[in-house]
Amino acid sequence: MIVAGDQQLLKQINRMALVRQLCSEPGMSRAGLSETVGLTKSTVSLLVRELMDEGWLTESALRATGALGRRATPLHLDGERLALLGADLGIDALRIVATNLLGEVLAARELPYADAADADACITQTAQALVALSGSAELAGRTMLGAGVGLAGAVDDATGVLHVAPHLGWRNVDVIGLLRAGLAGSALAGLPLFAQNEANVAALAEVEFSGQHGADPLIYVSIGYGVGAGIIVDGRLLTGLYGFAGEVGHTILQQGGPPCSCGRRGCADALIGLQAMLDTVYGKPAPSTPAQLQQLFSAADAGDGPALQAVEAAGRHLGVLLNNLWVAFDPMCIVLGGAALRLGDHLVTPARQVLHDYASATSLTAPVIRTPQFGANTIAIGGAAMARHYLMRPFAEHGLGTA
Repeated sequence: MIVAGDQQLLKQINRMALVRQLCSEPGMSRAGLSETVGLTKSTVSLLVRELMDEGWLTESALRATGALGRRATPLHLDGERLALLGADLGIDALRIVATNLLGEVLAARELPYADAADADACITQTAQALVALSGSAELAGRTMLGAGVGLAGAVDDATGVLHVAPHLGWRNVDVIGLLRAGLAGSALAGLPLFAQNEANVAALAEVEFSGQHGADPLIYVSIGYGVGAGIIVDGRLLTGLYGFAGEVGHTILQQGGPPCSCGRRGCADALIGLQAMLDTVYGKPAPSTPAQLQQLFSAADAGDGPALQAVEAAGRHLGVLLNNLWVAFDPMCIVLGGAALRLGDHLVTPARQVLHDYASATSLTAPVIRTPQFGANTIAIGGAAMARHYLMRPFAEHGLGTA
């Protein structure tokens, strides 16, 4: 027996199947959608009309097909009427953006934290900033669809609870609950909300918004104070049982290597992350401040011997990590992002060389290695991409959404 709730879910699944098809093949006609998705023409026509009325879809000029009868009308995602919100709760500052359905940035803000050590205050500040952004002139007349948040730590995919953000000192923070409380009584109350690790949302930005067709499986490796990865397989984010998938910073690259903050030795974090480079060049514990990082970047650019040695050593270890990810997941593309990319070729060239050497030894072709499409706003844009990703997949068991 099918109950009303099941019928509504089925209808939403069918609606979003049409939207996803047009994401991958814009310009399809109603007849083409019917044939590809497997719904009747009358059902497709009805659902398309609803989606156009709501602002999801638009149609362009009629296209001549050479066949008799009514000419095909190309359909596309509508970039003019809806908006997605994204936030990056970084180590040093908060970034928020609004995009349209196509991932085009409509508005962006960067805000310093009042107190980066106070998780509750930072998340409340995020909620307030999202409300202010949604009411800005840049978004006038648009309907907000959802918001996604990227965090520098491990997030439980089912609950939206941040387990630990070691470089912020946050533990067991109910991110989604605090965001809902912060949005209560505002125009965004009840908005679908999503939270994930920063590397995961950055990976979703690359898949959802970059137009990089044929780049799945894709791995996004984020190199900041530590190292993390977002892994996309068959268009889905691999999160694992409790959201810890992609925590590659704690894979062992060197048995008996330098100690890691997790208590083990030889982890990728302890060999590749910016904190490891700072410790190597300036001694332990090095002050992890933007000024100290800038000093490291400037020293490497100036050809300072100790700085270059530390960065190049990290790059070689990065090459080992890339090889391990390659053989574990066989991706078509690995994207390197994060603050450490400010080191440029000093870090990336040794990594590429190590990966090339491993590939040559096996006579195999290594995956494409590239940098992100979206620059400094990658994670915030990834938050918006995550909202679109899950909203277009109402069957996905991400466990979040509206209150």
